[in-house]
Amino acid sequence: MELRPYQWEVIMPALEGKNIIIWLPTGSGKTRAAAYVARRHLETVDGAKVVVLVNRVHLVTQHCEEFSRMLERRWTITTLSGDMGPRAGFGHVARRHDLLICTAELLQKALASPEEEEHVELNAFSLLVVDECHHTHKDTVYNIILSQYLELKLQRTRPLPQVLGLTASPGTGGASTLEGAIDHVLQLCANLDTWCIMSPKDHSPQLQEHSHQPCKQYDLCHRRTQDPFGDMLKKLMDQIHDHLEMPKLRRDFGTQTYEQQVVELSQDAAEAGLLEQRVYALHLRRYNDALLIHDTVRAVDALNTLRDFYNRERTTKTQILHAERWLLALFDDHKNELARLATSGPENPKLEVLEAILQRQFRSPDSPRGIIFTRTRQSAHSLLLWLQQQPGLQTVDIRPQVLTGAGNNSQKTQMIQMTQRDQQEVIQKFRTGTLNLLVATSVAEEGLDIPQCNVVVRYGLLTLTMCNMLRAWRASLWTD
Repeated sequence: MELRPYQWEVIMPALEGKNIIIWLPTGSGKTRAAAYVARRHLETVDGAKVVVLVNRVHLVTQHCEEFSRMLERRWTITTLSGDMGPRAGFGHVARRHDLLICTAELLQKALASPEEEEHVELNAFSLLVVDECHHTHKDTVYNIILSQYLELKLQRTRPLPQVLGLTASPGTGGASTLEGAIDHVLQLCANLDTWCIMSPKDHSPQLQEHSHQPCKQYDLCHRRTQDPFGDMLKKLMDQIHDHLEMPKLRRDFGTQTYEQQVVELSQDAAEAGLLEQRVYALHLRRYNDALLIHDTVRAVDALNTLRDFYNRERTTKTQILHAERWLLALFDDHKNELARLATSGPENPKLEVLEAILQRQFRSPDSPRGIIFTRTRQSAHSLLLWLQQQPGLQTVDIRPQVLTGAGNNSQKTQMIQMTQRDQQEVIQKFRTGTLNLLVATSVAEEGLDIPQCNVVVRYGLLTLTMCNMLRAWRASLWTD
């Protein structure tokens, strides 16, 4: 359990009691570094009590393994998460153990609870470790908890817990300029009352040696040069816009920005009691979903989602509004042409490149293993279906499965639900080699302890601008 030089470098201010953020790549030992800080804290601080906050249930068990090895049974350690069933009160458990690892939601509820067995004060802890701390912003549960910490500080309440944040990427907050990215990171530091973000400088070469990087990395963002199927979908959306008579609604179809617009339109219509306007917004969103799927995988996948939606509309509605009748007729009038274009149009170039990558990598006799990262649960499942059906991949030893966030999305389709147990089973099968390819959303990028891969594909995820901004920001910190 000895630390490497770059880990010693980043934890030194924390060992002196300062609030810091440890910024290390995934797989380079952030958790081990934090566990050592916790151990030294328990050794040197009278009445020390440590709480480790995570934002995903599966991380509770994963972190417990690392902290338990570091503490060597010299201190009592326990875990709490929302899926553990009946349990003793949070406050009762926290008071009886030296170190507690829990989901942030449970601590937030305990801070607000009036029940003695459940309630706990934030300053009952002497060290607060915040895993994936880049989520400490806006109205997230992390930020709600840290806001209470800042209130205690402003009230000059003593003692206050030391804060230790962990992250593989501070992020940019969606900023499109270097200045905006810097403002976002500075706000993150303020939210965590952070003295400094620690990333290796003197021992950066050693970090590169030990950082688990895949043998091959690919960013696939190719687009069709001609797109008759997508053009037809946009034409139908134009007709709905004209029928809706809302000129302020921007027509940037097939984007997440547009999705947000129609979600807001639907919410405003619901509050105002405008049922037909809400119907138009719902159907526009489904067409936009189809465009996003079409951009990610195949036109037939996009068409199938639209067909499923309209079939459900026909079979589940007992009373059809005028707007719904018009929208159903619009789709019926064009579904045959959409089907023809879906089967005769150009292939998605991203899929062609992906097939070539998988053919090359998974024909190797060296037990290859890989992850394909994509943006949404729906696209992950569509990619899995393509992997299972693509004739050119049937002779290659690919054993794929999806790995997505637990819970459900707004479409509420049974296909894309994944429980915490499902996640654990998939991860275990991937570790043992039963599965050798994951199609994953960001759940696998953030915090999961997944072994080194031969190939990582970022499918349709544009990240170059963000990487360049973060590199420039880090260089400016070191220069200053």
